[in-house]
Amino acid sequence: MDSSSTTDIAEINKAKSLAGEGARIVFVAGNFNTVHPGHLRLLKFASECGDFLVVGVAGDHVPGALLPAQLRFDGITAISFVDHAFVMTSAPEDIIRALKPSIVVKGDEHESKFNPEQAAVDEYGGKLMFSSGEMRFSSIDLLKRDILEPNLSSIVLPNDYPERHAFTMHDLRSTVEKFKGLRVAVLGDLIVDEYVSCEALGMSQEDPTLVVTPIMQERFIGGAGIVASHACKLGAQVNYFSVAGKDAAADFAREKLSEYHVTATLFEDDSRPTTLKQRFRAAGKTLLRVSHLRQHDIEPRLAQRYAEAVIATLDNCDLVIFSDFNYGCLPQAVVDQLVEACVERGIPFVADSQSSSQMGDVSRFRGAMLLTPTEREARLAVRDYSSGLVVLAEKLRQRSQSENIILTLGAEGILAHAQSEGELDWLTDRLPAFNSSPKDTAGAGDSFLTCTSMAMTVGVDIWQSMYLGSIAAACQVSRVGNIPLSASDLMQELADQH
Repeated sequence: MDSSSTTDIAEINKAKSLAGEGARIVFVAGNFNTVHPGHLRLLKFASECGDFLVVGVAGDHVPGALLPAQLRFDGITAISFVDHAFVMTSAPEDIIRALKPSIVVKGDEHESKFNPEQAAVDEYGGKLMFSSGEMRFSSIDLLKRDILEPNLSSIVLPNDYPERHAFTMHDLRSTVEKFKGLRVAVLGDLIVDEYVSCEALGMSQEDPTLVVTPIMQERFIGGAGIVASHACKLGAQVNYFSVAGKDAAADFAREKLSEYHVTATLFEDDSRPTTLKQRFRAAGKTLLRVSHLRQHDIEPRLAQRYAEAVIATLDNCDLVIFSDFNYGCLPQAVVDQLVEACVERGIPFVADSQSSSQMGDVSRFRGAMLLTPTEREARLAVRDYSSGLVVLAEKLRQRSQSENIILTLGAEGILAHAQSEGELDWLTDRLPAFNSSPKDTAGAGDSFLTCTSMAMTVGVDIWQSMYLGSIAAACQVSRVGNIPLSASDLMQELADQH
């Protein structure tokens, strides 16, 4: 390179530094006038050929460069699997000689032509490859957008309910502001959710089996861990207590909980792996769920250590949330001990006990301020499979001695059974589901429980609290995967309802 290539030398040195010693660098160069699916396929293929993808964008002086270099550079840097990019002031072969990438990738339309890059890679033992990638790779960024960008346009809030219970959007915003500084303890099973996005290849010719190929994997905190994360992002100071194995899933969970500023106490249990749930998805639908777990109760000595650690924090706690998935983290003896400790200190507690693919009894959290079971979970708890919803809710209230029952009914919304202030009779009201086109319903219950219980703890009645909780659930299901809901998410949605 000549003296005019100082910029290239700086960028090459930066790329080597970012890649790290021993990393296999892959290099791609081009004009990239308008980034299209063909570019995405090529660059995705290149990224999977090594450890660090460097892209050189041709400068304005190169034939065929139709747009300003900065605009073309911006288009390349927006692609998630490009690790480093820069505008070239030298010929690609000169940059290759200085960068010495392990692999240089060009589109297969260049394979039958003269390629000056070949001589450059031959000098140091690199490799020149030709490929236009695979058709499925162009959907990677669309999948990431599906996860990261919520679709809030499908959220519709009913107007009659706020009028019926005498509150406004301003009241809801004031409630969210009170979340800041609330002290919350979250107790329950730690789960790591893994979403495997797939491309459907077709039907097997040997047997009637759907054949897919994985495109992208994303992991999220789940179970009680996402409840703790929701509470923290909504403004609370959160202590989270759970049990985990000694494995990579536990390491991931600790890292994410720390990122979300959750104070987590995870007791290691050699007898179980950290619960990992895999969801294989294609075309926006879940094809299969695979759960890696153990469901036995934690052993008594560990259970006692768990209970003592929780009790030690209760004097500085405003709310306790039991998020029970019935995988053994909360044996009945532990629940009874902790409920008693909450009652002695006058700390409200709420509970959800999931029984989707396992058996549980939500009524075992006796005296809760709020229980939020599904209809099936309520029927399992009271052994009633025929009564109407109001009778069912009342039976569960009596059995559990809880103050409020909210039945979550999926696409049919929710039904609350509660005693209004100053009233002797128990009242029932319902809300429809606020999001008519959910992307992923898996996190609805967790966000609803967290937001509703926090609203009740800061002094809001059950009717306003469940409305705010329903907004939280509608926001949560507007995206794929468990990403903690923030106070700003709620505020934005409430602001849009003027």
